[in-house]
Amino acid sequence: MTSAMFETDTPDPIAYLDWLAASDLGRAYKKRMLEELDVRAGQTVVDLGCGPGTDLGALAEAVGGAGAVIGLDHDQVAVDAAAERTVGEDVVDVRSCDVHELPLADRSADRARTDRVLQHVADPARVLGEVRRVLRAGGRLVMGEPDWGTLTVDHPDGDLSHAYTRYVTEKAVANARIGSRLPRLAADAGFAVPAVLPVTPVFRDAGAADKVLGLERNTRRAVAAGYLTEDGAWRWLDHLASGFFLATVTFYIVVADA
Repeated sequence: MTSAMFETDTPDPIAYLDWLAASDLGRAYKKRMLEELDVRAGQTVVDLGCGPGTDLGALAEAVGGAGAVIGLDHDQVAVDAAAERTVGEDVVDVRSCDVHELPLADRSADRARTDRVLQHVADPARVLGEVRRVLRAGGRLVMGEPDWGTLTVDHPDGDLSHAYTRYVTEKAVANARIGSRLPRLAADAGFAVPAVLPVTPVFRDAGAADKVLGLERNTRRAVAAGYLTEDGAWRWLDHLASGFFLATVTFYIVVADA
């Protein structure tokens, strides 16, 4: 099972994050998240799951010389990359930590953001509780997460599409429905939720969609997990590679005020 159109190897995590941030989709939603975060000069901003520091520069520019930006991530390789990329940004401090236990004092930050991180953590509610603890009164958290239950990949055999989405939501992603559940979880953590902003990219090119969705890699895993047969997987991929293509998934930007 292989196609010249689709990637079969898992991409390097840092290279993938860099690519997505530079894509039209990445630039558009990150710009919207930054606008909703409404950072002011002199504030302290926390980037939970900062990865290789993709967004730290923009945050540093927003807070200015009197502010502070704290980048947190559990992956030491990503932390090292972020630290290296922000050398010379005196307001940026990058730390390794578990986002379930933030190494920050109560009411010590004005703003916080998290981008496609909560879909992977063990306990999203606990993370939100920690953010609520560290934000000052009037503080703001902006989150961006997909809801993989909204994933639609058009195919003449709807059962194959349904099986693929079931695999993604039930096995591939720990908190696959987190996007649409974030407003409720944020409210349960004590936040007000003034805005929920859906972003639904429509992919018309199979190769471009594959870079985001990992179509063949996940199809192979779906076969191994018993969600698709080998024959069904071949028919699925063959049509995606050679037929009319359309796929969508909804990404939610959720604004939460302390």
